Amino acid sequence: MINKKNTVQRWLPFEKIMENGVIKLKNNSYVKILKISPINFNLKSNLEKESILNSYKIFLKTCNFDIQILIQSNKEDLTKHILKIEKNNLNEKEKIKNISKKYINFIQEINQKRKSSSKNFYILIKENPENKKQKISTETEKIYTDKLNEKYFKIKESLARCGNTVTQYETKQEVEKIINSFLNSRKELNLI
Repeated sequence: MINKKNTVQRWLPFEKIMENGVIKLKNNSYVKILKISPINFNLKSNLEKESILNSYKIFLKTCNFDIQILIQSNKEDLTKHILKIEKNNLNEKEKIKNISKKYINFIQEINQKRKSSSKNFYILIKENPENKKQKISTETEKIYTDKLNEKYFKIKESLARCGNTVTQYETKQEVEKIINSFLNSRKELNLI
């Protein structure tokens, strides 16, 4: 009896990631990943907050298709920042070095107490073919990709009214990196 090892590829629902960044699922659906750069709502005045909420309501009414919102939290890594401070201190006077050491201790302490993390926000949009068992031609694939792009522009325009920036992942490498960041939480994610 031969033991067959299951691979991760068999478990994942992806059939392929296309060169334009669109993901084709095994059930013949197509998915596009959008990254949202949000505004800091807490820093806005009450009037601005009301305006943003009204714009967000319009966004929800405008998008008459399914969306999935994902939030990814990553623990803040201060290593690069601390190394940069230490490197800049090599030729400094002792007083500046002491101030820098106190600053480094301060940010490390705050980071530990608050368990600082950065958050990335994503929206997934999907296009489902009517007949999921039908073989998809290149022309049909282009139609689904165009429909995803229409949804992207609708979301981008709607969320821009709220003050958010929406970007799409346009290459296979970018999409592979984002998927890997969700599957392997230890990897850093600095895309767009």
